[in-house]
Amino acid sequence: MILVTVGTDGPFDRLITTVDQWACDTGRTDVIGQIGRTKLQPKFIRWHAFLEPPQFHEYFSAADLVIAHAGMGTILSALRYEKPLLVMPRRASLGEQRNEHQFATATHLLNLGKIDVAFDERELKSRLTSLGDLRARPRSGSFGDPTLLAAIRSFIHSD
Repeated sequence: MILVTVGTDGPFDRLITTVDQWACDTGRTDVIGQIGRTKLQPKFIRWHAFLEPPQFHEYFSAADLVIAHAGMGTILSALRYEKPLLVMPRRASLGEQRNEHQFATATHLLNLGKIDVAFDERELKSRLTSLGDLRARPRSGSFGDPTLLAAIRSFIHSD
């Protein structure tokens, strides 16, 4: 099962639309989306606007792959539970976020080898055609790997 999540900050229609179209093109019926409050109604994936924490945890635990925005909660959960994760950052330049912090986070963690990233819809579609190349990263504890946390702290506090 593939879980697609946009987090709780709002909709991310660009991500959901791309995954929904991919599910149509490939005939995938095992995709579940947590899509936020949006007017978008995906046609080819099962979806919920929001999932209560126990249900979200159930889906997250059962997922073979997680596709998400570049939110730190999702990233740290994927590392903790050793789930393959593919992120597509929200972009402020497209009105999806107030600044480019998700793009910066995704770039930094990609360079550290901690996550897989698709920076746009074209790249997301390409990455989805080769799901077997996506792999879980080594398990991190409840509060993340100390090296990863130090890198994130350094990144956040740099000017």
